[in-house]
Amino acid sequence: MDQEEFKDQVAIVTGAGQGIGLEIAKQLSQKGAAVLLNDLDAELAQNAAIAIQKIGGKCIAYPGNAADVDFVREMVEEAVKVFGKLTTVIANAGMTTFGDFFDYEPESLQKLLDLNIRGSFFLTQAAARQMRSQGSGGRILLMSSVTGHQAHQYLAAYGMTKAALEMLAKSLVIELSPYHITINTVAPGATMTERTAEDPEYSKTWGKITPTGRPATVQDIAHAALFLVSPMAGHITGQSLVVDGGWTAMSPSPYGN
Repeated sequence: MDQEEFKDQVAIVTGAGQGIGLEIAKQLSQKGAAVLLNDLDAELAQNAAIAIQKIGGKCIAYPGNAADVDFVREMVEEAVKVFGKLTTVIANAGMTTFGDFFDYEPESLQKLLDLNIRGSFFLTQAAARQMRSQGSGGRILLMSSVTGHQAHQYLAAYGMTKAALEMLAKSLVIELSPYHITINTVAPGATMTERTAEDPEYSKTWGKITPTGRPATVQDIAHAALFLVSPMAGHITGQSLVVDGGWTAMSPSPYGN
């Protein structure tokens, strides 16, 4: 992709104050897109937008709760108000909750469902409505996980939500394709982010059991995401791209059992 691949495009990226979302927003802006950057943490969102602006990107912060239906609808309206249209949405906001199935609490499940599924569903709906009214197509990308493909200890609830997002993308091919809107998912495997870096053994553990010899970087995931929302992926829809260094092909356990 060239440096103006996303010229005249307008993107919303949720959960983008740091990590994978921030890198996606940064790469989109560096390739010409105007980006509305969302994060629940207002300070993170503002700092991320400023950092992108400092390297020449067009980016505004729009902090708020991506699980809130009214908020995500307002976010789409704000992107159109500020930038004139909406062409790309990356629903990256999500949460991970670990828990033994036998002890998992209803409150934990509800929070997980609200953000990972409900928020992504209604952001997709609001974006698709806007793209339909514009009549010029669009790109929607949902953030899945290898745990939506392969069982992982203590992540039954989380993996369930990610598998659901992949089914959502497949299902919406029927409804979105007539309007030239594509929808796909990226399923990251073990990835080095600010959160995973808190575990001093994370890189070593996943480096040993990943066929390529290392966990993913945020750049690895962002490259895949940008491909799926680029003109080069115009005939790809309803698909999930797994970015895990081959881990799901072999699925060795990180727990040693």
